[in-house]
Amino acid sequence: MQKGTVWASLILAFILVVTGTAFAEPEFVFKLGHIADPENPYAQGAQKFADLVKEKTGGKVEIQVFPSSQLGNQRDLIEGTQFGTIDFTLTSTAVLGNFLPEVAVFDLPFIFRDVQHAYKALDTVGMEIGAKLEGKGMKVLVYMENGVRHMTNNKHPIRVPEDMKGLKIRVMEQPIYIEMMKALGANPTPMAFGELFTALQQGVVDGQENPAAHIYTARFFEVQKYISLTGHTYSAEPVLVSLKAWNKLSQELQEKVLEAAVEARDWQRNLCRELEDGYWQKIRESGKSEINDDVDKKAFAEATRGVWAKFEDKVGKENIEKTVNVQ
Repeated sequence: MQKGTVWASLILAFILVVTGTAFAEPEFVFKLGHIADPENPYAQGAQKFADLVKEKTGGKVEIQVFPSSQLGNQRDLIEGTQFGTIDFTLTSTAVLGNFLPEVAVFDLPFIFRDVQHAYKALDTVGMEIGAKLEGKGMKVLVYMENGVRHMTNNKHPIRVPEDMKGLKIRVMEQPIYIEMMKALGANPTPMAFGELFTALQQGVVDGQENPAAHIYTARFFEVQKYISLTGHTYSAEPVLVSLKAWNKLSQELQEKVLEAAVEARDWQRNLCRELEDGYWQKIRESGKSEINDDVDKKAFAEATRGVWAKFEDKVGKENIEKTVNVQ
């Protein structure tokens, strides 16, 4: 029996080597945290990134993914990455803007013409701005996607800015979102993502704003009667690495990790485009939330344009112009 076991082990090892699925023991094991449900597209992007890193480094670098706020909320994750207690994170530009104000330029309402414009701006202007984070102990590898954000609430459909008046809306902990809601006549309530479902369920807030992926995967549609496709902002999802972790890697391994990040970014963006219509369809089929696309976006853009002027000094007028003018 012992000889048979030995031979079986040798044969299995040979098969693994031949098929390319055998990896050496990792030289580096890193933690990556984010707040999304594992089903969310950027959560899938995080896992794809981890898988590609393992593949491209021959198993020398392993990234363990911790979804669903297991390692903390977005602010916790960024602070952990900054100080090296967390190695990688995916977070929003909105919350990251509390650490580097210029990156919040991408959260200004209606700054992007469409998602292709967003991709081009993030991959150029975004990387230029993101480089400043290295002075704060972090590095932007790429920008993945959270998506185009829309309003939901339990009171009535939202078609024009006036419909926002008096609604208590949860927002991210970012001044731009707070001022945007005020400009629309709503009452902004900053709150961590992990607390949101219960707050909606219990009526602590009337509504919230998020992309289709979060509205579906976090089950917000189950506790919100109305979804209005306002498309007021686009949410990027930068992939950050702590410089303490990054500097442990040789230049060769750094190149492999960056290569994996770029490939995972493109894969994840395509996934978002493929899944979005399906999310809306599943929500419609549930019968739990009414989706309204009869929204006067021009009126919303005009009502929130003053937010640009209010944050021009903080995010940089030059960054606004560069972003708007990307072709």
